[in-house]
Amino acid sequence: MGFNTELAGLLDEMAAMLELLGANRFRVNAHQKAARVIKDHPTDLSTLAEDEKALTAIDGIGKGMAEKIREFASDECLAEHDELLSKVPAGLLRLLRVPGLGPKKIKLLWEELGVESVEDLRRVLDDGSAAELKGMGAKTVENIKDSLEFASKADRRLPIGMARPIAEAMLERVRGVKGVTRAEYAGSLRRGKESIGDIDILAVAKDEKAAQALGETFRGGDGVVKVLAAGDTKSSVRVELAAFGVSSNRWVLDDSDQTVQVDLRIVPAESWGAAMMYFTGSKEHNVKLRERALARGLTLNEYGLFPEDDEDTPPQQRGVKPVAGKSEAEVYARLELAELPPTVREDRGELGLGEDGELRLIRVEDIRADLHTHTTESDGRMSLEESAAIAKERGFHTLAITDHSKSSAVANGLSVERLRKQIETIHEADKQTTGISLLAGSEVDILVDGSLDYDDDVLAELDVVVASPHVGLKAKPAQATKRLLKAIEHPLVHIIGHPTGRLVERRPGLEPAMDELIAAAVEHDVALEINAHWMRLDLRDTHVRAAVEAGCKIAIDCDVHHAEDYDNLIYGVLTGQRGWLTPDLCVNAWPKKKLHDWLSSKR
Repeated sequence: MGFNTELAGLLDEMAAMLELLGANRFRVNAHQKAARVIKDHPTDLSTLAEDEKALTAIDGIGKGMAEKIREFASDECLAEHDELLSKVPAGLLRLLRVPGLGPKKIKLLWEELGVESVEDLRRVLDDGSAAELKGMGAKTVENIKDSLEFASKADRRLPIGMARPIAEAMLERVRGVKGVTRAEYAGSLRRGKESIGDIDILAVAKDEKAAQALGETFRGGDGVVKVLAAGDTKSSVRVELAAFGVSSNRWVLDDSDQTVQVDLRIVPAESWGAAMMYFTGSKEHNVKLRERALARGLTLNEYGLFPEDDEDTPPQQRGVKPVAGKSEAEVYARLELAELPPTVREDRGELGLGEDGELRLIRVEDIRADLHTHTTESDGRMSLEESAAIAKERGFHTLAITDHSKSSAVANGLSVERLRKQIETIHEADKQTTGISLLAGSEVDILVDGSLDYDDDVLAELDVVVASPHVGLKAKPAQATKRLLKAIEHPLVHIIGHPTGRLVERRPGLEPAMDELIAAAVEHDVALEINAHWMRLDLRDTHVRAAVEAGCKIAIDCDVHHAEDYDNLIYGVLTGQRGWLTPDLCVNAWPKKKLHDWLSSKR
């Protein structure tokens, strides 16, 4: 585990413990934000530990947090973390992962009933003492009992590629109800995050009858295995993945992970925009918007943007008319901001985006080439001709075939002799094919010492070289950095494929110094890949952002093995948008001549 990841984990725990101890919200938020910033930062912050000016220049890192970074770099521990652990039972941190149990409820259970573990919680739920606490009640207790059955799921988020098909199916169900005039999914799924905790759906119903029918349809549809809440405007259910055709065969999940929670909120039409902003998030982005509203004498909530006053009762309950709320564009405009795409709403400096004109992030329709695909010659499930037909149908002008290299025995990697034969086959097929250019390439293993799996004379025969790490993915950061730098510096390499080798929610992969890799990629005119498969999404969004700021070229490739893998392009594009990627930096979005000239420049 790298320095940034380990320190961020400690700060997250500190935030949770401070909240349980009743610390002021500012301290809690400061630790939460610092954890997020440190985890996402492309530089190994241990290298800046003695440079307070450099550390405090990072948004979210003040002098106090810089001191913690120095302390952890020096002592490999944080005294304050140890002190908090002496005050908070370790079992309480585990309880924070139980759906429906927030810090306030846990603090109440701890202080009033001595609950310090999951076993203690089960005891007070079963003996009835928890239901007697203020703010609990029988219904809350039953919901917590149900959540405990799925507590292990709370440790794992569902990858976006498994969540999105379920959300789309639920949307189709909701939109089919008579009287439903609008419905969309919100939350982290709408923001394109790599994994989600649950699925949020917002809908507008034209009258009470339609709203009632909507709730009944939502709660009673196929795949619903548990109804968690059934109100007039809010319903929550747990649905089974398999009922929506979502298979976990390629993603090992235990029995408790075969469901996901879906929440439905019925909102007024006049509040649609404000509600979508509120339930899309992120929480940090929404805080910034509320602060901006207050600075302009306004108050923002899920019902709209209202004039600020001194009343305690929410304005919508007093009949106050909002100044904006019907659309997101209307709310942003009233706050003197350009409308921001959901994918950038993460409190990473996005409020200034689009001020000078149109905000033009990469889109699916911009992608005109895929430079990382596999056929039956290695571990793919399609022939060259089958893959080319799909790529051509999608409007691509270029397709590179990049089967695995010889060291990938498990993937039926190609020997030099097989590769040279394949190069001839691809070039001949290119001559016979119209409407798309076929390129001969290889996904060449980056060996543990940084050397490549084929000799230079073989690499020089390829139109495209995608160099990727597949083994040795637990190497220490310094070793991983050295290994990848050597591959980037190789004059025949075009693209570094899935640079860290991570798998979303399953394998952390390498933790190299991304700032060094990005700088080297810029220097050597190498593109870093966003592998669009939802199991990878590597580069991750924060790495893309750092690369974009440095002017580094980015490739978005589907790593095609199956026909349906072409559909994963949306996930790579969403990740690119989250990193503020523009079409000019994405090699797959370039016109054919520009792309081919760049590829040829390394030959």
